[in-house]
Amino acid sequence: MKDYYQILGVTRDASAEEIKKAYRELAHKYHPDKGGDEKKFKEIAEAYQVLGNKEKRTQYDRFGRVFEGGQGFGQGFGGFDFGSFSQGFGKEGFDKEGFSFDIDIEDLLDDFFGLGKRGKRKDIHQGRDIEVEMEIDLKDTLESLKKKITISKKMVCQRCHGSGAEPGSSIKECFTCRGQGEVQQMKKTFLGTITRYVICPECKGEGKIPEKTCNVCQGEGRIEGKEQIEVDIPAGVDSGQTIKFPGKGEAGRRGRKAGDLYVRIFVRPHHLFKRKGDDLYFSLPISLSQAALGDEIEVPTLEGKKILMKIPSGIESGKIFRISKEGIPHFSGWGRGNLYIKLEIRIPKKLTKKQKELLEKLKREGL
Repeated sequence: MKDYYQILGVTRDASAEEIKKAYRELAHKYHPDKGGDEKKFKEIAEAYQVLGNKEKRTQYDRFGRVFEGGQGFGQGFGGFDFGSFSQGFGKEGFDKEGFSFDIDIEDLLDDFFGLGKRGKRKDIHQGRDIEVEMEIDLKDTLESLKKKITISKKMVCQRCHGSGAEPGSSIKECFTCRGQGEVQQMKKTFLGTITRYVICPECKGEGKIPEKTCNVCQGEGRIEGKEQIEVDIPAGVDSGQTIKFPGKGEAGRRGRKAGDLYVRIFVRPHHLFKRKGDDLYFSLPISLSQAALGDEIEVPTLEGKKILMKIPSGIESGKIFRISKEGIPHFSGWGRGNLYIKLEIRIPKKLTKKQKELLEKLKREGL
């Protein structure tokens, strides 16, 4: 039995947020569209499907360890040692004496988790979500911008327009499931007969079948392709933020709902300004004479304009000035952050003969 906690790399007392974070990082790392391991990606998704659901996680913590070397279940059924019981069956479902009990342990576990119950199912034909990364400059966050990206994905078949049927042919109701998309399956276990509803193998859950399948997409209603998409990046976006674009992911099978596109933003560091929230910080070097006598100097801004700032005489190194509304626009509201200027008195490493004479004279004057 797989250890879902080990797969996600979290402890058994991990919080829901920690599990979610671990899943996102691993899914991003092993995503097949980014050259990752598809088998590993599916394993990670399977683990999160259970641990990311409160009820399923509780059931897994209670029953899931029965298969870990035949131990861990203990008193799961009022003292019945399921671990010892499960060890009595071979791979083919026979006990040690050769009698068939027709038990599929994995199917039984699915039923404990509720995966075999009839009810609201996730639409397996819905288009898959896509996540991409985008790098922008710090200056780009000052205003909304449009970016074009090209992504490889499953797109609506232009021949059948997503129906999966050859043009001119009709789509009929599936004879096997009578349009339900699922069929009933009954299985006898030592706990009794368990009824499950599984996807119809004939129509693959559609409930309908094309009279003649499209010869381009072979009935899928979608084909592999590349699409250039223009996305709007709001002003004030920060590194690590993910922007959702509904319906821009992969096309669904036979006209089903398309997936969503998620664009994860990374802001490149700036050579002058450092961002903290929506505020900008900048270190401004000044000379000894400017610090002692005061001055008016030009301060650069992220937009490229210059602001005249007055430095009072006798200023100390490390003094911070604030220039209002010259920071980053607020992502979810009006206004902007501030620009903070930190003064740093520059001590010259080399002095001319005249400079030394002047400093010696100031020293004798007690300065």
